This record gives sequence, C-alpha cells and structure tokens, in this order.
Amino acid sequence: MKRVRSVADVMTHAVITVDGDTPFRRIAETMEQWHVSALPVLSEEGRVVGVVSEADLLLKAEGGDEARAVRARELMTRPAVTVASGASIAEAARLMARGHLKRLPVVDDGRLVGMVSRGDLLKVWLRPEEDLAAEVRLVLVSADALDVRAGVVDGTVVLSGTAPPAYPADVLVRLIRAVPGVVDVDSRLTAARPDA
Repeated sequence: MKRVRSVADVMTHAVITVDGDTPFRRIAETMEQWHVSALPVLSEEGRVVGVVSEADLLLKAEGGDEARAVRARELMTRPAVTVASGASIAEAARLMARGHLKRLPVVDDGRLVGMVSRGDLLKVWLRPEEDLAAEVRLVLVSADALDVRAGVVDGTVVLSGTAPPAYPADVLVRLIRAVPGVVDVDSRLTAARPDA
C-alpha cells in the first residue's frame, strides 16, 4: 500500500527550468518541446526566483507593457508561489486555488525539488480502493476503534460498528475524512455504552 500524505508523494521530480537570461523564443520552444505550460526561473544559485507561464508569454503578444520583455527575468511572475515537499495535498490545493495557479514549484531549503500540478493533486482521488481501505484501517487501529468496520465504494468510506469511548463517531469521521483520497464518509456508527 502506498500512503499518500504530502506533495512529495504526487509531485513530478524531473523539472525543466530556465534561467533569467533565457530569451522569449527559447522559452516558448521549451514549453512546446516538453508539453508544459510554465517553467520555473532559477537564479545562478539554483533558487526559484519566478515562474514564466504561457499566460506571461501571451501578455507580451497582446502588446501591453510587457511588449519590450524579451528574457525570462522580464516576463516571469515573481515572487514565485512555492510549496514545500512536506506540505499536505490540501495545503497545495489551497495555494493553487488562492492564486488561480495551475502548478507550483516544490522547494526544500530554497532548492527546487519538483513541480506539482492540479492534475497531480487530483490523482489522490484515483488511488486504488484497496490502498484507501488499508490506510483507513490503520487510522482505526491507531484510534483503538477495533469494533469499527470500514468499506470503500467509489472513494466513499462506509463506517459501521461501535465507536470507542475515546473517539466518538464525529471524531472518527473527521480522522477518516483527512485521509487523502477519501471523497466522503458514510457513518453508521453507534456510540459505545458507558461502563456501568
């Protein structure tokens, strides 16, 4: 079972980059060659200083203030919005949604280690149901919910049985919803009877 916990689990490790001196045409050719719509721009030290995207290139084509921009450093969007490889899938999704971004450079200790796209994040919901069920069982075991049964159908986890006193049904549901790839939780749990 492959556990999916962070951006590192879904990101692309091989990333095509450009430097600040890369000319417009070379940027466009690189995007075409590698079938990507954005490229991180790296400093001489290898740090991400910006991102140049198809949208940035198209602004130049419109003839606005960017019409004189001919190199990556003039075309790029800066500062680059980045995410750490250890960030959660949800955190990366929030950053993308807030910035209306399609992809994020993944950076650790200031160095580029990968790229994550919306498509990469969506793959979480395509995990095999056996993997999802196994990870849900691990959560239940760690919560000492040994009387709880879990099944997965189309990404929805169906919980039945008796919730342990230390983890009421609503808490178990929240824990299960946090498992990457869980679409919904159908709780049919009953509360444990207090000891007499």
